[in-house]
Formats: sequence, C-alpha cells, structure tokens
Amino acid sequence: MVKLVLLRHGESIANQKNTYTGWSDVGLTAEGKAQAETAGEKIASTGILFDHVHTSVLSRAIMTAYIVQDKIGQNYLPITKSWRLNERHYGALRGINKDLTRKLFGPDQVASWRRSFSAHPPLLANPSRTRRYHRYPATIIPRRREP
Repeated sequence: MVKLVLLRHGESIANQKNTYTGWSDVGLTAEGKAQAETAGEKIASTGILFDHVHTSVLSRAIMTAYIVQDKIGQNYLPITKSWRLNERHYGALRGINKDLTRKLFGPDQVASWRRSFSAHPPLLANPSRTRRYHRYPATIIPRRREP
C-alpha cells in the first residue's frame, strides 16, 4: 500500500518573530530543529520506510527533511526539491508583523488573503528574479509571486 506522509517544517525564525514569510528563505530556530527531531522520532516509531523525499527549495523545509531523515535512519533517500512545494507567497506582506497587518487591513481582509484560493495579498512593488529560481522560465512562475 502506498502511503503519503506530509510534514510541515519546524518553527522558523519568521514564525518566532510573528512575521509573514512566504518564499523568503529563513532558517529554523532551535525549537524548530527540536520539533523536526520529535517528528522524526514519532515517524520512526511507526516503522514506515520511505522511498523518496519531496520538499520545497526553502532551507527551513530542506533542513526539516534532513533532520527527519537522520532520525528515521534513512538519510540516503533521494530528495526532490521543487519551488512548487514552496509556502504560499505573501507578496508585499512579506516580513511584516502579522498583528500589524490585521490593524492596517482589518482581520477579515487578512483572513481572506491567508485562506482564500482567489484572494491575493498586495503584490511586491518590484518583483525580482533570484538565484534560487533562475533555472525556471519566468513564464511558469505566477506573476503575483516573487520569482
């Protein structure tokens, strides 16, 4: 039987600061690393063996995957990294405190941006292509997200 295990990254520096992160590449906190270790131990206790690991291209997700792989004794597994597994992009809200955005835009608007498939936060003023995504054609990366 095929099993799919989904695991969110451990606490990031932005989570700790209560700021929107999206595609910004921030690392894990000490607590985030401990959370990944705990997740790995719980997964190891199930006896599940994996064939492959898929992760976003963001270091917090990659580091979480490495820690879990180590804890389950499968650090030899192939890893596929894809920007398509990146977190939701928060556009111009990136780096802004979440409490402040609720004050500026109202809780209903912020909730809509965070949970809706059709509502999008304000666009970045000057989206730029970064090295992380340089190998992908700009045409496949949605305009409302930072390439």
